Amino acid sequence: MSFMAPLFLLGALGIALPVIAHILNNNKPQVTEWAAMQFLNNTLRVKSKEIRLRDILLLILRCLAVLLLVLVAAQPLLNDATGKAAAVGEARTGVIVALDASFSMRHSDGSKSRFDRAVQRVETVMEQVGPGNPVTLVMLATEHKVILRNRIYDPERFSAILAEQEATPEALDIDSIPRQLKELVDELDAPQKEIYLISDAQKQDWELGAERLRHALVDLGKSASVFMLPVTGEQDNLTITGFELVSGVLRKGSTARYSVTVHNYGRVPVDGVKVSGQINNITVDSKVIPTIAPGAATTISLFIPFQNPGPARIAAKISGDGLEIDNVRRTVAIIRDKVSVLSVEGSAKKGTTFKGFIASALKARDGGVAEKEFSVTSIPWVALPAQDLSAFDVVILADVPTITEDQTKRFDAFVREGNGLIWFPGESTKSEAWNERSVQEGSPLLPAVIEEQVSAADALGVGRPLNPTIPEHSVSASLLSLSEDLLSEARFLKRLRVDPHPAATTLLTLAGSGSPLLLEHSLGRGQVFMFTSTAEPTWNTMAITPIFPMLLQQMVTYLTAREFEKPRVVGSSLSLSYVRQPDAAEAVFETPSGESITVPVHEHRNQYRALLGHAKEVGYYKARGSLQSAPVPIAVNVDTRESNVTSLSVEAQQRVFANTGIQLVQPGEALVAYLEESRGISSFWHLCAMICVGILLMESLLACRVPKRQTRQSAASSTRLEA
Repeated sequence: MSFMAPLFLLGALGIALPVIAHILNNNKPQVTEWAAMQFLNNTLRVKSKEIRLRDILLLILRCLAVLLLVLVAAQPLLNDATGKAAAVGEARTGVIVALDASFSMRHSDGSKSRFDRAVQRVETVMEQVGPGNPVTLVMLATEHKVILRNRIYDPERFSAILAEQEATPEALDIDSIPRQLKELVDELDAPQKEIYLISDAQKQDWELGAERLRHALVDLGKSASVFMLPVTGEQDNLTITGFELVSGVLRKGSTARYSVTVHNYGRVPVDGVKVSGQINNITVDSKVIPTIAPGAATTISLFIPFQNPGPARIAAKISGDGLEIDNVRRTVAIIRDKVSVLSVEGSAKKGTTFKGFIASALKARDGGVAEKEFSVTSIPWVALPAQDLSAFDVVILADVPTITEDQTKRFDAFVREGNGLIWFPGESTKSEAWNERSVQEGSPLLPAVIEEQVSAADALGVGRPLNPTIPEHSVSASLLSLSEDLLSEARFLKRLRVDPHPAATTLLTLAGSGSPLLLEHSLGRGQVFMFTSTAEPTWNTMAITPIFPMLLQQMVTYLTAREFEKPRVVGSSLSLSYVRQPDAAEAVFETPSGESITVPVHEHRNQYRALLGHAKEVGYYKARGSLQSAPVPIAVNVDTRESNVTSLSVEAQQRVFANTGIQLVQPGEALVAYLEESRGISSFWHLCAMICVGILLMESLLACRVPKRQTRQSAASSTRLEA
């Protein structure tokens, strides 16, 4: 025997109360001799023996009542694997059904999806659950959703709710599943608790973190009987895993090149894969990939022309297969009438002007053809105070000695509006002045604090090259196509030692030292890039290599994008940034299905932002600062890590769940046999409660009967005395 609430057994000490009451009631009264009472002595002696017997019986009944009340509170359980316990107790079972609702469950074999087959397995499970038992239904995904929480099982209602469920566009967060289920198990009020995990047992989820997952499942198995019911299927699947802007400017009348990566997760080659490029739902380019080998990925280029300014919805699509939700990849581009760059040159020394390098780098193209997509204006830094920044999209500061506080405010507002700033040092740079004046109300304009000018040469006096380890950033990643020999041509002899701010990102470093060369941080809706070496060949040779124009053009393309152009994935947050304090206290996000969601606007360090915490749909969201403002499109895609729909083999499943206490129930195996082995606990607190009520009733009747008989006997004695 065991107890669900053993601490209540301490209440058994309450049995002392009726014993104390019995002792107090039996105190001998003071005897006063009275001659008339001598005729009653013989009769009273006989009756007192009967009264003492009834008092003892009442004491026993009251003690039993206290003990039974304690047992009811402690909820005793009978453990009997043979099932005989149910004959004297209540076989109450709490059930948790955890159904995988990630988008891999949408994969179809042509007749039914994995999710449909999983629902059938849930129905089989619920056939073994009697009405009245507590039931919980939870849909597992990135954000686990509890549909029913510790509800009394009603077969008709449960079936209706289950029929309404469907797989979400989210990936599966497997690490949080044991913790979520443990919380739900603790809420169940039943002596027997069971958990049914129904999933497609994706290899990437259940095997890669098997050791960590195994420990979590072992702990979960201590709280309930856990059953794993796998629903596997075919692993063939094509998906677009990458869709990025490679080159070109987002300008009216221009054409940009996008790279599209298609991955074949299947076991056989796929021939003739058609990839289409669309802008605002109109197909403008298409390519055919002859063959994609099993487990391989192929990248092609699509060329997207821009005819009109404004937001453009751009997508890449492939032909349908067993899982269609990951056959589309979306992004958003803000097309401008033109892209204008202002180059501010600080050096006044003859022969060291930056104009030749910066303007040539922005216009450079293969074959010596000048790039006409950028409009570049070069001015000396002394003319900066009179320059109107609103006519430009990007400002490049090259060896500008210092700026005034008013200019700092102008640049701060310029970047926050969604524009870009690129900063280069030089011999004229006054570090202390920049550090002091580039900070406005706690928000620094530059990504790092400037410390001092140092040598970047190695022990042999040779300039250090770039670090070949380049992070996955759309600016630095453009260098990945270059050979190692070409990368090594850029040598750096001098640099600034800097202390990056916590929010800054380092994109390029020097080989052998790890010193930052290119940093970036966000400011409002725009970004700031900061080099620690010059834009002309006095501190380095980068300016006269192909690396410089590639970097500079990619930075301008990146900076002319808006923060909401960056695609999100389902389950991530969506944000809308404001240039200045908004008039409305709330923003509105419209989902692809047309639902409007209102979120509050928050302020942090003079930056205002509205944040939608969890994107639940794929497609294009619309963000508005208010109901009257123009919508800002945001592209939301699926997390393609979920696209590898390969399931664990039966042998692999057995290996993953070995020694965890989890019982694997494969399709076709009888679930009833497993339940007969695991169900052997019954609660008989209801029986205890009924017996307790009966005892209390008997005690009440007996306690009432004794005073009545005593009263009748006293009356009879008085009558005889009078006679």
